[in-house]
Amino acid sequence: MWRDLWNLTTAGLASAATEVGRPVREMGGTARDAAKAGALHALAVTDTIDAFRQSPPLPTKPVARRTTAAASVPVQPRVLPARPQGLGHLRGWETEVPLPVSGTFTTPARGSLRADAVLTAPEDGVPVLFVEVDNHTEPAAVVARKIEAYRRFFQRTTKNHRGRDVPFWSTLWDDTDRDGYPPLALVFAKNVSPDTAMNRIKTIRDLSTTCWQGTWQSGSKYDHTSKDGYRDYAATVPVIATTLTRLQRHGPHGPVWWRYGHPDWETLTDALDNPTNHRAYRLREEQRHSKRNVQEQQERQEREETLRRQKAAAWLCPTCGREVLPDDGWETTPPGGDCSVCTSTKNRERETAEALAAEEGAEREEAKRNGLFGFLR
Repeated sequence: MWRDLWNLTTAGLASAATEVGRPVREMGGTARDAAKAGALHALAVTDTIDAFRQSPPLPTKPVARRTTAAASVPVQPRVLPARPQGLGHLRGWETEVPLPVSGTFTTPARGSLRADAVLTAPEDGVPVLFVEVDNHTEPAAVVARKIEAYRRFFQRTTKNHRGRDVPFWSTLWDDTDRDGYPPLALVFAKNVSPDTAMNRIKTIRDLSTTCWQGTWQSGSKYDHTSKDGYRDYAATVPVIATTLTRLQRHGPHGPVWWRYGHPDWETLTDALDNPTNHRAYRLREEQRHSKRNVQEQQERQEREETLRRQKAAAWLCPTCGREVLPDDGWETTPPGGDCSVCTSTKNRERETAEALAAEEGAEREEAKRNGLFGFLR
């Protein structure tokens, strides 16, 4: 793989020297060992930062010419292309940041890693965002191991001035109010087909599942068939992935992020959200509780309205004088009839009388059969 290397002309160097306020003799040198030192990756990181920032191109300052053209041709102002909304300022970026799993930031121990770039943009709601740029030069398993190294770094603790354990990373960057550790953005810089890029994104996702998935926690059973719960992201790394092409075209706020564990491309805000965490579960519980309260209130109002109608149509029982409602007791009571207690008592008395009459009738029939001539049979 190769790229053309461009140098400024003498006039270009003079213009650049004017802009930065440096002598012309100090402008222009080409790094002899740039390619050996990883210039392709450094360029990709620079392009990634520019895609995040989406800073509009600035018009160059015209260079004074020594000769005057014979015919003065009016120069039309060049319309600069509009770019999407960017994220952060240049001063919020750091590159090649050491992340020591042991040791210090200035002297990291062996086995530590370096973040390609780190963005702090609290003014845009991003306290800290770690960025890894992938040129497809390493196997997917190596990139997945980097995610695991990030998690080991985030798991490291240290003592604060009160002697309490605090995350080591929080001694340098502000904490976030989101679940889990600070987010990690994977930017795939190689210009490949969408299918090839997506396959690599998914492969790294599958190889790093334990780092970002979280643990499922069972919650309440809110009906006879459905059981709700949530995922605990306390010890996970939120991983969001995109391609440099998407980032350059739509900017960091566009639907360019594929959050590991989410189903589709999302904006940065949605990608950093955890719709299955305890906060979301608690919100669903509150909604279900409110729904139950509304339903119970409706049922209570219906019962009160039914009772009001019944009392309006009530009468006194002709037998005992008790107030009788239209639907009193176990069965519908006809208007003006006895209450359920008197009706039940009269039914029992009638059934008892009928049973006694049937028994007496059977005895009479038996007496007839066993009368004076019963001995002849």
